[in-house]
Amino acid sequence: MTLGEPAGIGPDIAIRLAQSSIHCRLAVIGDPELLETRAAQLGLPITLDEWRQQIAETQRLAVVAEPLRRPANPGRPDTQNAAHVLRCLDRAIDGCMAGEFDAMVTGPVHKGIINEAGTGFTGHTEYISERTCGDLPVMLLASGTLRVALVTTHVALSEVSVLITRERVERVIRVLIDDLRDKFGITRPRIAVCGLNPHAGEQGHLGREEIEEITPAIEVFRKSGIQVSGPHPADTVFLPGDTDRYDVILAMYHDQGLPVLKYRGFSDAVNVTLGVPLIRTSVDHGTALELAGRADIDLGSARAALDLAISLAQNRMDKQARLGRDKKP
Repeated sequence: MTLGEPAGIGPDIAIRLAQSSIHCRLAVIGDPELLETRAAQLGLPITLDEWRQQIAETQRLAVVAEPLRRPANPGRPDTQNAAHVLRCLDRAIDGCMAGEFDAMVTGPVHKGIINEAGTGFTGHTEYISERTCGDLPVMLLASGTLRVALVTTHVALSEVSVLITRERVERVIRVLIDDLRDKFGITRPRIAVCGLNPHAGEQGHLGREEIEEITPAIEVFRKSGIQVSGPHPADTVFLPGDTDRYDVILAMYHDQGLPVLKYRGFSDAVNVTLGVPLIRTSVDHGTALELAGRADIDLGSARAALDLAISLAQNRMDKQARLGRDKKP
């Protein structure tokens, strides 16, 4: 688990999680002094262990030490600590790629501070993909049984239409199929694809992206017997009860799909990065600078992110075990 922005609630999340049982060997990557100071500010007991000497008890955290450049003050982010945030991410990524960690859970970062410090940063999804040479990163958010994935992520709305191509939609659907099988253990994924335009284009009267780009991509999978449907009008595909028919709904852009998911389950929503050779989940909220170090926070999203990371890692290990048995003579 990375703590994210040190002036935000990331450290608080780790400390509060440690007050009850954690059902895995959890390594927190961050500054030990920051954790001790923040625990004192919160009035919560905490004992820090080295990662390799972890003791599985409540009120204890195993820490992979990455020192801050300057002490962090709650609610006051500092560009001098932006490099620390990225070092923690790099350490988690490297640990996952080397097999030291089974999965990573990321705390919320402050993108503006990282960019002000001189590093172009659009988000965890893109950063992790670049560091791991992922083919195409796909952002998926989950709340209970509702899962929403995106064809485009952090781009201006004016650029979305240009990015909605048959090739891109087809590649995203392929990533969804592969990772739903590999990480979620869903052998026959059911995917609903949204249209880009109102009413899915009204047979071309409100836009031709559905006819020229989205439908041809869907047909590739339909012909292979894979359950991919659409393009569906985005204003009706999320109706209560209908979403249970799908394992994931694929939206064309960020604010087409995510407002619905966050409305239905903001307190337990989890962000998952697909299309990369590791398991990464994250809380689905920001740094909450105004709450850092001085308020009781809702751990729903953090617990859900941790639980989902454990579940995905177990699914992958179970699949690898099955494959190993199948290969035996």
